Amino acid sequence: NMMVYAFSYISIDPVIFSVFGLPVYWYGLSYSVSIFLAWRYLLFLAKYPPRSIPSAHINDFIFWALIGIVLGGRLGYVFFYGWDYFSNHLIEIFYTWQGGMSFHGGIIGVSIAIIIFCLKKNISLLYLGDCCASAAPIGIFLGRLANYLNGELYGRVTTMPWGVIFPDAGPHPRHPSQLYEAFLEGVVLFVFLYYLNKKEKIRKYKGFYIGMFFFLYGVFRVIIENFRQPDAHIGFIFGSFTMGQLLSVGMIAVGLGFIIYVYCQKKSS
Repeated sequence: NMMVYAFSYISIDPVIFSVFGLPVYWYGLSYSVSIFLAWRYLLFLAKYPPRSIPSAHINDFIFWALIGIVLGGRLGYVFFYGWDYFSNHLIEIFYTWQGGMSFHGGIIGVSIAIIIFCLKKNISLLYLGDCCASAAPIGIFLGRLANYLNGELYGRVTTMPWGVIFPDAGPHPRHPSQLYEAFLEGVVLFVFLYYLNKKEKIRKYKGFYIGMFFFLYGVFRVIIENFRQPDAHIGFIFGSFTMGQLLSVGMIAVGLGFIIYVYCQKKSS
């Protein structure tokens, strides 16, 4: 199960190594590293005034975030992308090792975790949300790299010289759309939000970073979906519109809602 570059023919194995006969995948490693780096970055962001969220709360929250990502991501995939199948194979909902996670579902799961945690600990929901939104591109970047190394969620057929022949996608070179997502939704979004986090005047407006994350992720995803192969069992929703674009338009709307809310805060202050 190797993938091959159309012109350079470099093979990549999705399994890194085995431990006692059990394979260790790039995808599992990306989850572990993402959680660790996001935790360290959240500790850094939470100290920026006027947030001042205690480090102990951030340490506690990481477990909540992990549960939200896994449960939300899996249930999002089941209901957004595979309910026709899973409704007849309910036990397989729990077969997470077979793959199948939804980013949009993960966002919903983490959002619910943030709400419950903040109510329980009596801390600012929007301040913690701003920190999490700023850290999210770390996981997106590493997750998309793992998608690429696994040869999954690949792009549409292309004649571009960087086209990749994926093992389960036929003989034709395809867009490495996972790398497009890793760059725009991961690197670009992280750097942009990092820059904004350095601005003390902006940090006081709760919810601004949430709004910018939702809005920009949605815009980037809508664009990249034009290069990504739609899920085979879903195809296009209508015309050339995909499920990923439909969910991302919802994210754009939510992002705009937060940005408008922040603008109203600014105007009244």
